[in-house]
Amino acid sequence: MPGESKGTRVIALVGPAGAGKTSLAEALLYASKTTDRQGSVANKSSIGDGCEEARNRGGSTETNLYNFTYLGDKYAIVDAPGSIGFAADANRGVAIADVAIIVVDPDPGRAALAAPALRMLDELGIPHLLFVNRIDQAHGRIRDLLTALQPMSVSPLIARQIPIREGEKVTGFVDVALERAYHYAPGKEDEPIALPDELAEREAQARTQLLEQLADHDDTLLEQLLMDQVPEPGTIFADLRRETGDNLGVSVLFGSAQNGWGVGRLLKALRHEAPGPESTAARLGVDAPALYAFKIYHGGSVGRLALARAIGGAVHENSDFTSSSGDHGRLGALFAVQGEKTSKISEAANGDVVAVAKADAVKSGDWLGASKLPAAIETELPSRNCALAIEPADRKDDVKLSGALARILEEDPSLTLEQDEASHEMRLRGINDEHLKTALAKLKRRYGVEVKHHAPSIGYRESIRRPVTQRGRHKKQSGGHGQYGDVIIEIRPLQRGEGFKFDEKIHGGAIPKQWIPAVEQGVKDAMHKGPMGFPVVDVAVTLTDGSYHSVDSSELAFRLAGRVAMQEALGQAVPHLLEPVQKLVLVTPASATSRVSSAVAGRRGQMLGMGPRDGWTGWDRIEALIPEAELGGLEAELRSMSQGLASYEAEFDHLAELSGHLADKIVQQHEAEPA
Repeated sequence: MPGESKGTRVIALVGPAGAGKTSLAEALLYASKTTDRQGSVANKSSIGDGCEEARNRGGSTETNLYNFTYLGDKYAIVDAPGSIGFAADANRGVAIADVAIIVVDPDPGRAALAAPALRMLDELGIPHLLFVNRIDQAHGRIRDLLTALQPMSVSPLIARQIPIREGEKVTGFVDVALERAYHYAPGKEDEPIALPDELAEREAQARTQLLEQLADHDDTLLEQLLMDQVPEPGTIFADLRRETGDNLGVSVLFGSAQNGWGVGRLLKALRHEAPGPESTAARLGVDAPALYAFKIYHGGSVGRLALARAIGGAVHENSDFTSSSGDHGRLGALFAVQGEKTSKISEAANGDVVAVAKADAVKSGDWLGASKLPAAIETELPSRNCALAIEPADRKDDVKLSGALARILEEDPSLTLEQDEASHEMRLRGINDEHLKTALAKLKRRYGVEVKHHAPSIGYRESIRRPVTQRGRHKKQSGGHGQYGDVIIEIRPLQRGEGFKFDEKIHGGAIPKQWIPAVEQGVKDAMHKGPMGFPVVDVAVTLTDGSYHSVDSSELAFRLAGRVAMQEALGQAVPHLLEPVQKLVLVTPASATSRVSSAVAGRRGQMLGMGPRDGWTGWDRIEALIPEAELGGLEAELRSMSQGLASYEAEFDHLAELSGHLADKIVQQHEAEPA
């Protein structure tokens, strides 16, 4: 008896980069006879040319959508990129799935790579299965893999199959629930065979464990087991369906997507056990037809599209809507999506994933509907730890770049654009170097804009060590009215982080009140660039005396006098360099903690504390202070020493004094830079 099937069921493929998610998508399409050949990311896809950036890096860089029908049931695949650099794009698409398949490598040593995906699905409450890919390359035992994976999963892992081996090679499997054995056949469906005698005892043990796990939530089954009764197959599959739909257990199947092995069994598990759009509507609180826009896409002949899923009922083109952002409008044309191809449709049936045209007011994360809208879906955005200072390679492309960036940022909410006031740099900020490089490649490929880029300048500052009293005078006579301003200021250092303070102690009208603000502005002008070439901070200035001319004095004259006084005072007050220091929170598998700690120390870092990461078995959390200048390449270094899992969040903490050869080198480099 098939599981819930009213409407299109959405399957999200998640897991670490390189696990074979897109290959599994291709295998599902081929096994369901949607395509007549099986492609991959590395070569030309069977359903479109694919994304150039994905082919260049050998892995997905954005969420892809595919549709297929299997035994009369409709399915949509959300193929989510596995790299953390594209996690924001993946998370919103995954959030509206009915069921997720976590694709993992068979090597127990790489089991930790599945931890982020398992954690995300548990937090979002999305039912999920686990598919062990590339079983033809497995050298260890499946039970060792499950032992390594179990601490990362809130729900127990339920082994549905045991491998059949010939020597070291896996050549088939035994379906424990069905008590049937199958042999892998290249290019064909898995062939049923007699259960090998040498596996009979092991199969009985695996089946007993399966039934005992199911009996944890089925008192009737528990009673049958206690009385040595053989449960009906229908009872077992009903329990498996409930275990999956209620997140009580995670079924584990295996195969080889590239060879098509185990894919038919996976399809049948989805058909019989995966929940559908009605369950998802209940989970998300949807009680009327609505669309959830999880991605904005620009490109192609149809222009701006909102990729969305219909939940709670059918949605028609040209229907009125209100968005959760408060906008009102009318839906444009609706399109079915198959990879890069679109085809016009008049209605999005319950569960369908479609593209909506002419929805200019719609933003990623919006609900669209005619009545009460569901609550927002909260998905976490990874920290944006990397930035590039960018500018158009051709100055004539300024306006073109601005428009292209607006579209790129709308498509990818984890990218931000910021303007640094001190350096006047335009900075594109993202999750990691890979993320930013992909964005720049899109700018060139999709919008024809090439940019120059470099590492952002570090926000060095300078301050002073001792108080100084200094006179500043601006006097100029050139016929007619001249210019005259005369001030005496006292400057002194402040505590770190106090900024700038200005005061005046003018007596007897030595300087008229209306010109004192001009003196303060002149002082500030001088602080934009101190003796070492950097903005000055943490200085107090007091205007104590001065003089003026009844005819020649002016606001400009006193502003220039204030600037002269401050410039000369700063040079005498023993200036010193300050560097920004960031506070980092690093998370890492415990197996890489010592290497991560060494990386922190090697970057002039200071450890503040270390302990277990809350709720993550086998993970550690480290707090540290590291100079901003030392953060370059840290994200890539952490990935290389932790199988791509360690990450960090950073925020500005304080300015610290920098002296010696490092300070001298920075000042010399700054002086050598073009003005």
